[in-house]
Amino acid sequence: MKTVDVAIIGGGIIGLATGWQISQRFPDKSILILEKESQVAQHQTGHNSGVLHSGIYYKPGSLRAINCREGKRAMEAFCDAEEIPWDQCGKVIVAIDKREFSALDRIFERGQQNGVTCEMIGEERVKELEPHVAGIRGIHVPETGIVDYKQVSARLAERIQEKDNQILTGAEVTGIQHHADSITVKTKQGDFTAKQVINCGGLFSDRVARMGGSKPESKIVPFRGEYYVLKPEAEHLCKALIYPVPNPEFPFLGVHFTKMIHGGVECGPNAVWAFAREGYTRTSINIGDLFEAATYPGFRKMAFKYWKTGLKEMWRSFSKPAFVRELQRLIPEIKADDLEAAPAGVRAQALGPDGTLVDDFLIDESDRMINVLNAPSPAATSSLRIGSMITDLLARRIQ
Repeated sequence: MKTVDVAIIGGGIIGLATGWQISQRFPDKSILILEKESQVAQHQTGHNSGVLHSGIYYKPGSLRAINCREGKRAMEAFCDAEEIPWDQCGKVIVAIDKREFSALDRIFERGQQNGVTCEMIGEERVKELEPHVAGIRGIHVPETGIVDYKQVSARLAERIQEKDNQILTGAEVTGIQHHADSITVKTKQGDFTAKQVINCGGLFSDRVARMGGSKPESKIVPFRGEYYVLKPEAEHLCKALIYPVPNPEFPFLGVHFTKMIHGGVECGPNAVWAFAREGYTRTSINIGDLFEAATYPGFRKMAFKYWKTGLKEMWRSFSKPAFVRELQRLIPEIKADDLEAAPAGVRAQALGPDGTLVDDFLIDESDRMINVLNAPSPAATSSLRIGSMITDLLARRIQ
């Protein structure tokens, strides 16, 4: 049975960033990353649109706001050092109706409180930045950027393994057993003993935490985000990133346009309840996952609160014309023929028993385990900072 100092469950960007930060600060400690897929970064990281978020939306003083700002700088520095391409292309958040002005003002105020470089702009400047957008007022956020997080993850994996640490794929965790001075993690590739375990299990983080003896109040509920991409002849309609003013009654940002680092423009996502934790298509159904979510009181309370908006999101999932109409609110020239279907992503959203979506990063400590229980956007942007924060927690345990 292999014994290591630290075992990390999950080979997404949070697990990899954490492993890299530990290897930088404690080069004498052995690290094992356990990933159930055949490669790292196959789920949320691999389906990420690649935005380097500025932190303009998040509540001042929250972990999301702080880690986004510091994480963005760390990610840019890492990419520069590793010669990974990234682009500070900027974005505009646009109001298309005067009724959205007050919400736009609140976002701008948050941006200023969070130290984001941003400017309130009028219709003329909006048109200069994005000539085809319908906005009558907006916020220009020039520091927002784009990057390929799969490429970042691959480089993190290389750097971790250079220091004689190991990333084991095909190692789905099946059980966790505590001992007086260690933990045994049982996987489909065998059993491994560690002095400390870090759970970065993403879509399965709550289940892994419960395997390890924790009792988190929240439960992961999966939401699928479906996308289209603009055909090459329509890419001129979007120059950088175009976001709507988010609906304050719904906890997602709404469909938007995202220029991608390797070319192309992504359009979306909607936000629909996925019938499986890895439900990347409408026909993906896992009876156990479905039953678990449907019988969870928190999910039922949330569904009751947002049922009208949820039905609209579901309709857009089945109706391309409805999805196109939502995109046309931002760019009226968009036509259905301009769009091609693109792979969907699934967001691991922690939901409290009262029906409230957990709105911040959530990290829980228990005996010999650190559990990352909620890491919504901007987790990829913030990943190196989150990894550093977890390493701070770990330092108290291993020194």
